[in-house]
Amino acid sequence: MEALSRIRVVLVEPTHPGNVGATARAMRTMGLERLVLVAPREFPSEEAWARASGAEEVLERARVVATLDEALAGCGLAVGTSARRRSLAWPGREPRAAAAEAVAAAAAGTEVAFVFGRERTGLTNAELDRCQALLTIPTVPDFRSLNVAAAVQVVAYELHLAARGAPPAEPPAEPPATADELESFYGHLERVMVRVGFLDPDNPRRLMRRMRRLFARARPERTELNILRGILTAVERCCGGRGPGR
Repeated sequence: MEALSRIRVVLVEPTHPGNVGATARAMRTMGLERLVLVAPREFPSEEAWARASGAEEVLERARVVATLDEALAGCGLAVGTSARRRSLAWPGREPRAAAAEAVAAAAAGTEVAFVFGRERTGLTNAELDRCQALLTIPTVPDFRSLNVAAAVQVVAYELHLAARGAPPAEPPAEPPATADELESFYGHLERVMVRVGFLDPDNPRRLMRRMRRLFARARPERTELNILRGILTAVERCCGGRGPGR
């Protein structure tokens, strides 16, 4: 179960303290202990502690951060959850497949995050852009509404099952690029594309979202990302400017 210690559950802007407490309980029953709250409306809260029902330790250790970027710092794999179909297809997973992938990555030393959105509106496209995969919990087609704590329970259960049956993993030869390293790369890539005239900042369409989707599928290693950053820096120098460095 050591792999579960590298997996964090991220709630983005939770509005109901009871859902935070219920999430802590759902996590604790399945061996997950790392909860990150992004700009919660109310925390700490007596209601959250009451709903935790014995899982207060998860709430006591919970991290509160201001942005999703902070919540994902250091993660080599971030899985966003959503019930809504997106106009631009994203690498998709169901809970069992996502859990198996996450446990294998965590067992090999990668930090992993499962990101859950707001109770009413879920994750925005911009927030999903910061993840490498989209997880959707199958439901009946005419009623897709699932309470956030219930969604966490489904995912936590699959993670627990995957961790029980996971064989020991060899550490990767090269660590994957982390979420913060990828965000820095995307900013660098966008600047260069604007500079060479490939991207019109006044009419970007979905170009950057498609580039993010491409690299989400590729899951580049840190060394590979550094090579790409070096190429971008060389392009900037050819254009008469100085690159931002790595």
